Amino acid sequence: MEEKKIIWITGASSGIGRALSVKFANNGWIVAASARRENLLDSLNKENEKIHPFPLDVNNIDQCKDVFKKIIEKLGNVDVSLFCTGMHDPNSEKDFNLEKIRTIMETNFFGTINSINSVYKYFKEKKSGHVSVVSSVAGYRGLPAAGAYCASKAALTSFTESLFFDLKRYGVRVSVISPGFIKTPMTDKNEFPMPMIKSPEFAADRIYDGIVNKKNFEMHFPKSFTILMKILKFIPNKIYFKILEKGMKRKIKN
Repeated sequence: MEEKKIIWITGASSGIGRALSVKFANNGWIVAASARRENLLDSLNKENEKIHPFPLDVNNIDQCKDVFKKIIEKLGNVDVSLFCTGMHDPNSEKDFNLEKIRTIMETNFFGTINSINSVYKYFKEKKSGHVSVVSSVAGYRGLPAAGAYCASKAALTSFTESLFFDLKRYGVRVSVISPGFIKTPMTDKNEFPMPMIKSPEFAADRIYDGIVNKKNFEMHFPKSFTILMKILKFIPNKIYFKILEKGMKRKIKN
């Protein structure tokens, strides 16, 4: 009899995290689903009994530890931790709202670090497992009205790269996920063009395949867009700014 695989997913109440919870559960995995909105986690459980709700505010470091402990006590094991927590507020940039900027950094970066902290020792001692972090192509270069979001994702990608070396020697896999634009309540707030935008289900399919069937450090999609964004990292700022300004003007005209 094949041993059941268990995955812990944060940010599971909506967007990519929700789509991932459904994708893994539909493929036979046991899913520990975490997010702040308990009612949405309960609806996931009703949709598929393989999804177990574990309410969590990732900004609370002690709660992260306690929730992971409860997951181990209830499910007995975790094979993969997939951290999808993220938030964005374009209005934070308009009036340079420092409180909102700090909240975005706290949630996207330190909230994910809190989650990693709760599994670090477990996987290290187990000498197996997989820590996967959802970052974004927004971490490649700055985007309009997204300074805090871009900065948080750039920091997260760099941290995950360092974590790769820290955990590799213990047999623990580390990966980073860099999606392009995915249609979620978060991206609905954007006021700039979002080329090649995809559904959360599209993202979940690519991430599932990357975690289960491939061994790459970075998963990025859709390829035609993310490769372009990688190229843009190396062009001079003057040219990059002109490209974005042109796109913004086109958006205003439409």
